[in-house]
Amino acid sequence: MTNDQLRKALSELNGERDLSVVFTGVFSPGTGPAAIATLEVKRAMLIPDEDDHLVKVTDGSAIYVLDAERIAWLRIGLKKVH
Repeated sequence: MTNDQLRKALSELNGERDLSVVFTGVFSPGTGPAAIATLEVKRAMLIPDEDDHLVKVTDGSAIYVLDAERIAWLRIGLKKVH
């Protein structure tokens, strides 16, 4: 996946959906090769493209920079209907 494809996939993140990202070839510290590195971002928002062209999401308290080439799959929660 490219950064442009990732940005398009994340374009609906506006703080109303949760995001789960599973990475390939990345392991959490202290884990073996069978472990899977995941990132959970509650109420995720996609940060608009900046001069550095990195894909960034935020939950309002931290910014997460995503490496498009290392993402195995994404899960974007559905928007809650009131």
